[in-house]
Amino acid sequence: MAAKYGDAFVTLKSAFNKVSKRLTVKADTPTQYTLVSKIPSPFPQHKGQPMWFASVRLGKAYVSFHLMPLYMNPVLVRSISPELKKRMQGKTCFNFKNDPEPVLLAELKRLTEEGFKQWGEMKWV
Repeated sequence: MAAKYGDAFVTLKSAFNKVSKRLTVKADTPTQYTLVSKIPSPFPQHKGQPMWFASVRLGKAYVSFHLMPLYMNPVLVRSISPELKKRMQGKTCFNFKNDPEPVLLAELKRLTEEGFKQWGEMKWV
């Protein structure tokens, strides 16, 4: 049941605290929190639409933490610890069944802030 992962959802959502005010909240429900850019995407296929930056989603079997800057930044991906890498699904997603350990939460916060900084340098946020 998804309700048992609620604590992990709240904890993972806190990884966005430093950047959330500089982005647009697209969804803020008990099961999803999604942040997008305030400015339109520079990519032709998404012209005029905001860019999806990050999300936390409460599912049936785990909580997913998605961070889109990882998709575009191989240097940032190489900085992911082996412990966090074990939770990685695909290129931008990490799954948790419990509250993340403090060291992993700190790492997710670092990745989020560094990803936001990179997007700022590219004038995407």
